[in-house]
Amino acid sequence: MKNKKIILLEDNKDISSLVKLHLNDIGIEVDVFYDGVEGWKTIECNQYDLIILDIMLPRLDGLEICKRIRKQNKSYTPILMLTSRSSEMDRVLGLESGADDYLTKPFSLMEMVARVKALLRRHDAMQEVSTSNNKEKINFNGLSINMQTREVIKNEQLLELTAKEFDLLVYFARHPGQVFDRMQLLDKVWGYGHEGYEHTVNSHINRLRSKLETEPHTPRYIKTVWGVGYQFIATAA
Repeated sequence: MKNKKIILLEDNKDISSLVKLHLNDIGIEVDVFYDGVEGWKTIECNQYDLIILDIMLPRLDGLEICKRIRKQNKSYTPILMLTSRSSEMDRVLGLESGADDYLTKPFSLMEMVARVKALLRRHDAMQEVSTSNNKEKINFNGLSINMQTREVIKNEQLLELTAKEFDLLVYFARHPGQVFDRMQLLDKVWGYGHEGYEHTVNSHINRLRSKLETEPHTPRYIKTVWGVGYQFIATAA
C-alpha cells in the first residue's frame, strides 16, 4: 500500500487522527480536512487514490461532495463513505450518490483499514483491466457496456448506475451463465468477503435490477438461483 495517497474529510478530530495514524502505519499518505468546502477545493485540484468522506460535514455535506466528484471528468477515484447514521436509507443515499462502500460509526479501525486496502486493490485491478481493454465494449440484447466511459446504454437510453452497480454488472456480463453466491460477489466485486455483509450484495442487485430490468420482479438478465446465488443471462428473452 506504499505510494498511495488518500484524502479524509471528517470533522471529528479524534476519529480523523486515529484513521490517519492507522493508515500511515501501512504506508498510506493521508491529507485530512475537517470542513466540506475546503476539502472539496482540494479534491478539485488534486488526484487521490481514495477518498474517505463523512456524510455530515460543515458547510458542504458529504453526499453533495460525492455527487460533484462523480460529475467530474477526471479519472475514477473510489469513495468510502462514513456515517453516524444507521438507517438503510442513509446508506442507500450514499451509494446512490456514487460511493463505492460505506462504514457506519462507530466502526472498528481494523475493519476500516481492511476496507481501504480492499478498495485500493480493487481499483488497481480495474485500472489494469481498463488499460488492457481500453476500448472494450460488451454488447448483448439491447445492452451496451462501455468500459472506457463507464456508461451503460439500454435500448438507446443511458442508465444511471452507481459505481458499484456498474462494477457488478460488468462482472456478471463477463461471466454469463455462471452462478455466484453472495460471498463470491463480495470478494470479486467489493474486494472483501466478510460474513455478515451479504446484504450489501442483495441491496445492490435489487437496485441494479430496478434500473436494468423492464420488470424487476421477473428479471430476465440477473436471475436468482434459489439456494445458490445469482446468474447472469446474456441471451435474455
